Amino acid sequence: MALPTWLADDEATASFLHRPGRAAACAPYPAWVSDRVRAALAARGVAEPWRHQVEAAEAAFAGRHVAVATGTASGKTVAYLLPILAAAVDGRLGWCPAPGAGGVRQRLGLPDRHTALYLAPTKALAHDQFRVCAELGLRDLRACTLDGDSGPEERRFAREHAGFVLSNPDMLHRSLLPAHQRWARFLGGLRYVVIDEAHRYRGVFGAHVAMVLRRLRRLCLKYGADPRFVFASATIAEADAVGRALAGVDNVTLVDADASPAAALDFVLRRPSPTLTQDAAALLARLAGSGQTLAFTTSRLQAELVALRARDLAAHPESIAAYRGGYLAEDRRALEAQLQSGRLRGVACTNALELGVDISGMDAVVSVGFPGTLAALWQQVGRAGRTGRSALAVLLAREDPLDAYLVEHPELVFARPVERTVLDPDNPYVLGPHLAAAAQEAPLTAADSAFFGPHLEAVADQLTRQGVLRRRPAGWFWPHAHRAVDAIDLRSMEGRVCEVVDEATGCVIGQVDPAAADRTLHPEAVYVHQGEPWLVREFDAVTRVATAVRTGPDYFTQPLSEGGVRIVDIDRSRTLGLGTVSYGAVELTSQVTGYLRRDAQTGEVWDQSPLDLPIRRMVTKAVWWTLPPDVADALDIAPAELPGAVHATEHAGIGLLPAVVPCDRWDIGGLSTVAHPDTGRLTVFVHDGVRGGSGFAAQGYATAESWWRAVFERLTSCRCEDGCPACVVSPTCGSGNASLDKRGAAELVRVLTLG
Repeated sequence: MALPTWLADDEATASFLHRPGRAAACAPYPAWVSDRVRAALAARGVAEPWRHQVEAAEAAFAGRHVAVATGTASGKTVAYLLPILAAAVDGRLGWCPAPGAGGVRQRLGLPDRHTALYLAPTKALAHDQFRVCAELGLRDLRACTLDGDSGPEERRFAREHAGFVLSNPDMLHRSLLPAHQRWARFLGGLRYVVIDEAHRYRGVFGAHVAMVLRRLRRLCLKYGADPRFVFASATIAEADAVGRALAGVDNVTLVDADASPAAALDFVLRRPSPTLTQDAAALLARLAGSGQTLAFTTSRLQAELVALRARDLAAHPESIAAYRGGYLAEDRRALEAQLQSGRLRGVACTNALELGVDISGMDAVVSVGFPGTLAALWQQVGRAGRTGRSALAVLLAREDPLDAYLVEHPELVFARPVERTVLDPDNPYVLGPHLAAAAQEAPLTAADSAFFGPHLEAVADQLTRQGVLRRRPAGWFWPHAHRAVDAIDLRSMEGRVCEVVDEATGCVIGQVDPAAADRTLHPEAVYVHQGEPWLVREFDAVTRVATAVRTGPDYFTQPLSEGGVRIVDIDRSRTLGLGTVSYGAVELTSQVTGYLRRDAQTGEVWDQSPLDLPIRRMVTKAVWWTLPPDVADALDIAPAELPGAVHATEHAGIGLLPAVVPCDRWDIGGLSTVAHPDTGRLTVFVHDGVRGGSGFAAQGYATAESWWRAVFERLTSCRCEDGCPACVVSPTCGSGNASLDKRGAAELVRVLTLG
């Protein structure tokens, strides 16, 4: 789809990029690829591979870990399938699995057969890759999917016969590793592990997955295997370093010179709009009339609202749908099939679809708000033009500091992404539970520090003192009858998800992360599922079940909260302008105290209601800066205006941290005060949003100068008079954005950027 004139000429269009198409650079198949594998790939259109596919395949076949960091639709699948097919189909391996591995397998009575494992962040992506394998028609591959939807016979086939298992980290963590004795055949023959969408494993989720991969490597060695990892990623910086951090392996070969063909692309940046949801719905409805269009939103609620309103505007309402996380499996599969068949012309979705399905033939992509990182944005953009036709991509900027900043700096958007994924495998709240799980799988010893790092013995001893583990001369053991893995949710620090149940039928209609339960499932909260609003009646914190009734309110709810920060430990500090910036551990207290009802169309506040919910406590990591009293007193800010200036500064800092660190504002939080009791000074905190920290605050400390320069530029360039969502008004503010002083915030940040 070429850039429509009506879109190019619209006054809301700030700038656009035209990227011409790119021809492919091919290379011959490696000599070790068999004729039948070549024929199977040729039948799917791969007569000759692209140069980067061959480079990555050769490295993996030679026994090296590989990171393939090329663009969306650049054929990374072929890059890792070539060595996997050589091993699983033809029995060819270009490297020795491990010293003495054959003896270990022989002693254990394991067959000498090569296997491979594919892991993706979502079930749908694994199913999509399975379809690719099935279409090759190579029966000797014996590929299968393995996830929570797999039945007993599918699981048995995977254990006893499969050569290539396509799954996700959650399934590996909960089912395969705890039952590793039953998977001895597969683990003992494991030669390759593919980590697809590797850039998605960041923050605490990334730290959890890093521990799961270390547990996998440890058990593979027990069965005589030492698999090679292939990390497939969108274009992020230092993808080889990301791979090393994820799997704890060394010497990762980086392949990032994209040799695939690319369709011509028109990429449009639209200025921030106060009616973003309506604009997105109108654009989705109009573009869907000319070609298949995806509208990627930044929240589940927004996906539902955009789809709902687009259906009202579309000529064929039945061709518009929503797709988001939290849907039941059968609903997801039905929507995916309709999109692939072309029955659906427009879909408003979250990144559950972005990660989930290899959709071809998209004519246009609309990003409804910046998705948090440039890599994620280009991942969305890459869904358009996959069949070689011209592609259209549109970024609809939110009234948000980061979105506004990027629209003013299009060179940052149109350039190659330079972000590096941030994760912290040493987070004790992650390491401890996984050491317990590893001890149940096989007793821990000091030698396992090779997998879990130098903190193993200290953390294992602490777990012993807590009664979690028991130490004996041979190592640390798990002494309990229940499973250790059941206490670990890879995608949440708070345990298993909360379920939303239809009060009338008892059916589960959706799921919510426990960390968000107080904010989204409080009594009288409006919960939206597949375009339908539901009113929450009650939430049981013990069973983690909320009951709701289908209703039709023309409003949505926004929670209000209060909180505090106590400094636990200061890891490091340094000068920042005329102030001091520090990083360390903090204890957060938070309480949802009430909620607002806002008009669904205008966002106008109708009323406010109180709530009586418990105080939550959490220790995490934070970056904060302080100003000495003499500097604060010399500012051109009246004492009565100072609280509002500090509050606005906090909001702007949270909003712009993602400009320098690959996170989004929902990953972090903050607090500000004119005089904090622990510092005695004016203090602004920005903290990680999960227990133990996620690494984002640490990166904020490291990049404090560029971070706060970006904040200062946004505050001084925003055209509003008193503050707006594009600079200091925050959608996550627990006090409803009360008392904000934009001018004072600019004066405060100015002194941080001096010198």
